[in-house]
Amino acid sequence: MTQPTPVLRVLGHRPLLLDLFCCAGGAATGYHRAGFDVIGVDIVDRPNYPFTFVRAEALEYLAALIASREIRRFAAVHSSPPCQAGCALTVGTNASQGWGGGHDDLVAPTRALLERTGLPYVIEQPNGRAEIRKDLSLCGEMFGLGVLRHRNFELGRWTIIRPAHPKHRGYVRGYRHGVYRDGPYVAAYGAGGGKATVPEMQEAMGITWTDVREELTEAIPPAFSEHIGRALLTAVRPVGVAA
Repeated sequence: MTQPTPVLRVLGHRPLLLDLFCCAGGAATGYHRAGFDVIGVDIVDRPNYPFTFVRAEALEYLAALIASREIRRFAAVHSSPPCQAGCALTVGTNASQGWGGGHDDLVAPTRALLERTGLPYVIEQPNGRAEIRKDLSLCGEMFGLGVLRHRNFELGRWTIIRPAHPKHRGYVRGYRHGVYRDGPYVAAYGAGGGKATVPEMQEAMGITWTDVREELTEAIPPAFSEHIGRALLTAVRPVGVAA
């Protein structure tokens, strides 16, 4: 494994994290709770984003930070690059029905730039065929949430202990293959068929600052990134602490 470039932070100051493809800030909120200040970047305007926001194409913005050496302001990078080509819905139902067309896969170019930063980083993806290492997999049941929201994370230049995946308490509420089932979890994607309403998604994921359905369906619960962020802080060595 590549050894991390030493990244120093001043004792008593919050390290700065770059949040690429940030959407409405589900990940950012967890990192902020863990102890980071956050700057988010998205190609679409996100007025509900709760922290400093930059509207830009994420990879172009990151490349410019690297070229200007401004990347040294940051202690770590989180990224949630689009990979509809590999998501479970695209390779499952959509493919079987002949739905959908071509989709961009930005995981590989994102990783290439993240490696150039020399910083600890995270690449987040849903279950599917996205080409990432599954260094960490998280589930809402680990945090007592009302969604399962399985997500995989590739960790660059740092590591984390993998928690055990607890047994689910039941079904996700709604129709699947024409059969309706009740259960303790809601489906925080799509609409109809028993899927979650906007208030149900907000409550289930712990996201209160946006009521935009598209933003909620794309978000990860802040509990996930708070868990990651607390461990990530250990990869950002405070000034005055022996290496």
